[in-house]
Amino acid sequence: MDIKKIKETCLYVQDLAATKAFYNGKLNFEVIGEVPGRHIFFRAGESVLLCFISEISGQSQKLPRHFGAGQLHLAFEVAQEKYESLKQEIEAQHIPIEQEYDWGGGFLSFYFRDPDNHLLEVVMQGMWERSSEK
Repeated sequence: MDIKKIKETCLYVQDLAATKAFYNGKLNFEVIGEVPGRHIFFRAGESVLLCFISEISGQSQKLPRHFGAGQLHLAFEVAQEKYESLKQEIEAQHIPIEQEYDWGGGFLSFYFRDPDNHLLEVVMQGMWERSSEK
């Protein structure tokens, strides 16, 4: 298979207004699609973050049903030279950082949560790259 990357990923949320206030209002992700009471979609760099109300999207008749439950984990990548300033921006938004981790090799990441308690992480660019991509 010649898969290039994960283009989009999905979270299941309880309150679209709180989700929008967090991802658009605090993290400044562009809203690229929205159906009130059902879903909101954001651009996250080159990727797309889909946020669905599980109970509603799970009843879909047009597309395969999107539904699920539980706290999930996503990691967002940032250029190494912008890592510290992004961490400060998150803290300035009064979003608690749960932990920062040193992965070795000069790579750091930090963890925080969204309104639905999904665990979000910011990682320095270069983590998990194959040697041919560097």
